[in-house]
Amino acid sequence: MVEEAHVMESLQTVEDPELDISIVDLGLVYGVRFEHRDEGLHAEIDLTLTSPGCPAAPEIMAAAHRAALQTDGLDSVHINLVWSPRWDPRVHATEDARMDMGIWD
Repeated sequence: MVEEAHVMESLQTVEDPELDISIVDLGLVYGVRFEHRDEGLHAEIDLTLTSPGCPAAPEIMAAAHRAALQTDGLDSVHINLVWSPRWDPRVHATEDARMDMGIWD
């Protein structure tokens, strides 16, 4: 059975090209929901970006889609670009990612 942790593991390989940090570690993946469809298991992934004007948005979304599809047992994926809640590295990013960005709490 596919779980959110499996999808997150697949998404761990996707990096923000400007920061060279995983989108998972940055906290850009807000959630994963599963639906059983006639064609198989489908995942809806809520993803945000570091800023609304992010020039790498298409690249990041496409890479996330490709990576999530590599999850065993998952047949289809849709990436939902969301803006709420607004991404805040102090709240959403892992401690290691914050350190890589020079954010010291």
